[in-house]
Amino acid sequence: MSAAFLEAVASRRSIYAISPETTIPDEKIEEIIAFAIKHVPSSFNVQSARVVLLLGNDHKKLWDITEEVLRGVAPPEQFSATQQKIQGFRNGYGSILFFDDENDVQELQNKFALYKDRFPIWSNHSNGMLQFVVWTALEKEGLGATLQHYNPLITARVLSEWNLPNSWQLIAQMPFGKPTAPAGEKTFKPIEERFKIFKS
Repeated sequence: MSAAFLEAVASRRSIYAISPETTIPDEKIEEIIAFAIKHVPSSFNVQSARVVLLLGNDHKKLWDITEEVLRGVAPPEQFSATQQKIQGFRNGYGSILFFDDENDVQELQNKFALYKDRFPIWSNHSNGMLQFVVWTALEKEGLGATLQHYNPLITARVLSEWNLPNSWQLIAQMPFGKPTAPAGEKTFKPIEERFKIFKS
């Protein structure tokens, strides 16, 4: 019964070569994201995850902002490679931004002081699951994606540009589009080093 799900998990890869095309309508992309937001679990059912979908010029604007910010902090001799990488993301069809609303997390911290230091960690766990579900679903629809982390460098500009609440903490960015080349070879450490079984 789990074979189809596990096959989807295995087929999800980081696809860097993407085009400004899509394999599914925008409405289907929205449906996938909304479904994932609703059904991915969170600690104490806090539901602190927030998502922004950027398409068209808004998608390109994200990577224009990222390039501009990085130009100001990256060593000049390294910026050419950075610029080329960003252009690859800009060349995609869209981007998905993943956030956590710190107000929701702080509410739990105030309510359950014993776990105060754990709630941000648990919230990140939930956001990671959300990212994985969306990524895997897009993969099954024939789209390629990667997960990027240019936060916190671009966070303030992103919140300002799209008029988002200051309590939204940017966690990750996911550029996606129609793949133009397959993912590279993936290697695996021995499972025996990563998985232990104890049975009395």
